[in-house]
Amino acid sequence: MKLLKRGLVLVVFMSLIFALAGCQPAAKEEKKSEPVALTISAAASLKEAMTEIQSLYLEESPETTLTLNFGSSGSLAQQIQQGAEVDVFMSASAKDMTTLKDAQLMNDDTIKNLLGNEVVLVVPKDSTATITSFDQLVDPAITKIGIGEPSSVPVGQYAVDVFNFYNIMEQIQSKIIYGKDVKEVLTWVETANVDAGVVYSTDARASSNAKIAATAPADSHKAIIYPAGVVKASKNNDAAVAFVTYLSSDAAKAVFEKYGFTIL
Repeated sequence: MKLLKRGLVLVVFMSLIFALAGCQPAAKEEKKSEPVALTISAAASLKEAMTEIQSLYLEESPETTLTLNFGSSGSLAQQIQQGAEVDVFMSASAKDMTTLKDAQLMNDDTIKNLLGNEVVLVVPKDSTATITSFDQLVDPAITKIGIGEPSSVPVGQYAVDVFNFYNIMEQIQSKIIYGKDVKEVLTWVETANVDAGVVYSTDARASSNAKIAATAPADSHKAIIYPAGVVKASKNNDAAVAFVTYLSSDAAKAVFEKYGFTIL
């Protein structure tokens, strides 16, 4: 009888052990990040820096695929207004970002002013022109001047500001050729299809076939600000926010500074 009781106690004891074991939380499985694809629409002047940052970000977040779409800020903003599937917008002017913000197309709390830049006058590398200031563009020897289309290219808007600052706009109007973005203007200068062009200092620094003739005074044009933010229609809001946050990381800042941008 005692043996039977001992057996029953043992069975009950073992049952309790198994029951308690079953109540313990199961070991957490390692959570794997789901693949996500982001489309980044960025000002053309950011091309070199953003291409490098893309590689760095993929090392940190290998589950993310980044598609970089470069163009003039105004054109990119218009694409977003027309319903283009974009997750992050990086503009070369506060104006185009404000346009989208006012249209309620941006997640306002994600918008951050990231960078600054300078406006410069460039000439072909082998040019013999002795230009050292914007006001010398009135020289009859300068027959073609390339600038971005002011209605859609921020650096084109800044160029007009500088021309008006020096009171030369009316005198040089007939010499001006308008490009679709800053890279097109730079190409014209590099290939000597224009005598001079107005671009950002970062574009000039990245070129081996153009040289800086003059730098516009900071008070000769509107402040150059590069804001970035998440588009409200993004289907990958969390991932987009993470990417915009990364743009302010030490690693990203180092790349931007390498290409001559000012960190704001």
